[in-house]
Amino acid sequence: MKLTPLIAAAFLTAGAAMAAGTHEGGHGHDDGHMAGHGHADMMQVGRPGTPEEASRTIEITMRENSDGEMLFEPDDLSFQPGETVRLRIHNAGEVEHEFVMDTHDNNEEHRKLMQKFPEMEHDDPNAIRLAPGETGDIVWSFANTGTFQFACLIPGHMEAGMHGPIHVQSN
Repeated sequence: MKLTPLIAAAFLTAGAAMAAGTHEGGHGHDDGHMAGHGHADMMQVGRPGTPEEASRTIEITMRENSDGEMLFEPDDLSFQPGETVRLRIHNAGEVEHEFVMDTHDNNEEHRKLMQKFPEMEHDDPNAIRLAPGETGDIVWSFANTGTFQFACLIPGHMEAGMHGPIHVQSN
């Protein structure tokens, strides 16, 4: 019985050390994307939300057309600062696609890295990769005003048209 408080103290100390490490050292992704951010931390484009916070659902379709273009529909998104939404993303195309939200510069850096490592796996809350026919959700809270970007960073997809702006501004 005397060891129980010591064990509890050891776990609390270890948990505090791990939490501190998350904020200082990132979350262990090799791609450098979101370096210095834990999954619950704020990014420039916002932070993960909870389903209970979502005030509306935005339906987004990813697909290709017969001309070889790769598209998001809609191709332009607008939100209010502080708004939390559910993005319901459906891949209606014939190939795998992804939806990644970030700053233009971060997406460009990530796109270049994806060209070198096209099979790179992600587990970032601001992104989802879907096989043909799949649907998935991202619940997101947009915190900062500005223009951000969503894109498919699979090699060749952004160049084929899969990108668009995210406007976060007060009306």
